Amino acid sequence: MSDRVFLVTGATSGIGKAIAFELAKTGETVLLVAHDQEKRNLVYEEIMTERQNPNVDAFVCDLSSIGSIKNFASHLKSKYPKIDVLINNAAVVKRERKTNVDGYELMFVTNHLGPFLLTHLLLDSLKASGSARILNITAPSTTEPNFDDLQSKESFKYLNVFGATKMMNMLFTFELAHRLEGTGVTANAVYPGLARSSLMQESPAIMRWLLWLTSAPPQQVAMDIVRLAILPEFEKVNGKFLHKGKEIKAPSYAYNGEAQKKLWDVSLELAGLSKEADPEK
Repeated sequence: MSDRVFLVTGATSGIGKAIAFELAKTGETVLLVAHDQEKRNLVYEEIMTERQNPNVDAFVCDLSSIGSIKNFASHLKSKYPKIDVLINNAAVVKRERKTNVDGYELMFVTNHLGPFLLTHLLLDSLKASGSARILNITAPSTTEPNFDDLQSKESFKYLNVFGATKMMNMLFTFELAHRLEGTGVTANAVYPGLARSSLMQESPAIMRWLLWLTSAPPQQVAMDIVRLAILPEFEKVNGKFLHKGKEIKAPSYAYNGEAQKKLWDVSLELAGLSKEADPEK
């Protein structure tokens, strides 16, 4: 494959869908990840109709399921041995505490552990590119994760839990970037800004209304992320927190090396990953 291969999770709505549609304009290979078959079919038909890019492919993967992620990664690697850009965009907000089939709290596993696992399983494919990029979509949350209650069994306040997963995205990205130095693969956290989407659909109506008023159309926000994915000037940028193509300062806790390492080790165990296969610094 001489063209680039882009992989976008959460590609059926909001920012993820807008990113996929913009990337499809390049004519290169764009791989979409959807939560279920129906959404996969709908977005695939829409993007093929509008973009007419024969190199678009779409998959089903439940990013809240460890087994689904492992099956998807295995299938993907057999079909696409090289990935140039991985955009971890999928996220959920749940007002009530829910768990997945593995017993993990749903926001924790979907927003952090799932992308953590998927990224690990695709590292060989990313390294095969020679110059790959990982973009983890997040937000500048100041909520520190409670390592004694990562599954929120003792205390569940949904906005705090969601905020903690966004902090985990930054902790994970910065630790990953350190470990990938010299491999040809870069990792950056990206704050897209507020975009109109269905992410907060379980929040109170007044909150949804205020967010809608202060948010930009997803197509507008997506353009900044697409630039990070395709422009040559971002090829070597690594371990940064980016917004609109420029580095911004993340909340101070995100740079805590001890917290980065602790989250990394806990996530390896919860995802069932071997430390022997783990990229070392």
